[in-house]
Amino acid sequence: MTEMIRLRSVVIAAVVAMTLLFAAAPVTAQRYVPKPNDQPTLELYKDTSMLKPPAGAKIAIYELADMECPACAHAYPIVHAAMAHYNIPLVYKDFPLRQHIWSFDCAVWARYLQDKVSAKAADEYRGAVFAAQTGIASTDDMVNFTQKYFRSHGFNVPFVVDPTGQLKKEVEADRALGEKLGVMYTPSIVVCTQKEWVHVTDIQYLYSTIDELEAKVKAETPARRATPPVTKPATAK
Repeated sequence: MTEMIRLRSVVIAAVVAMTLLFAAAPVTAQRYVPKPNDQPTLELYKDTSMLKPPAGAKIAIYELADMECPACAHAYPIVHAAMAHYNIPLVYKDFPLRQHIWSFDCAVWARYLQDKVSAKAADEYRGAVFAAQTGIASTDDMVNFTQKYFRSHGFNVPFVVDPTGQLKKEVEADRALGEKLGVMYTPSIVVCTQKEWVHVTDIQYLYSTIDELEAKVKAETPARRATPPVTKPATAK
């Protein structure tokens, strides 16, 4: 009997805890594709206030990735192809995992291109690193690859890539945002509108998720009324 009472107390406490958790959850609709039941180790996001399209956009893709992550290497070109296909913005955040050897330093090099050259140059560099990822086993390998890449693309190779530490701070700020969100693994890919976000836990569902959210946004957007043509009164002859 005592054991049953104790078990009942534990169950009641768990129910109360879950109730409080969902009561404190943000109002923004949130969903996971595939469903959470299909992902036993699914991360549950915490502060999702950042998951909004940039100003002027109705829908966007968020991608938090690690340069040393094989799954990120697989997803990166698919995400960029989707961005181009749907003509929607991508918000990319560097999320170098702390256990990886060279991904943080590589993110600093990408940030150098992003700040000194262009976001497009940084994206192309990240794509090249992902494509060559299996041949990069150390920080020295990454730096050698990067220097060759810079020279072959006509970029200046700085003697010290981050003399003031500013680029490192920018990468750390990206990672801090991911930790605030509650990211536990990479890649973390989210499609969001102003009203909801969907965490795409399987990259094969990316296009269908965008299709679904675009249809919702279109249905919620009031149709513009055609302005009747202005007719001038006839002048007497």
